[in-house]
Amino acid sequence: MKILFSTLTLIFLTLQYQLWLGEDSVRSLNMLEDELAAQRAENENLEARNRLLEIEVVDLKNGLEAVEERARSELGMIGEDETFYLIID
Repeated sequence: MKILFSTLTLIFLTLQYQLWLGEDSVRSLNMLEDELAAQRAENENLEARNRLLEIEVVDLKNGLEAVEERARSELGMIGEDETFYLIID
């Protein structure tokens, strides 16, 4: 009877070790779920950025207002009928 009880206890402890600390354990599952949540959040950010870039590309292809705005803000260009004033503090 003691041998049976010892064997069953050993099997139980082995199964508990595999469940909580083994390769395919609950801890590994929790770590994978955390990684999945982080990857989904990054994917959402990248999808939002891609949507903004797609809108900007369509705007640049279709309208001159976006091209003019970019030239003004990024390159410091001015129009032909405009006067440039530089105010120094």
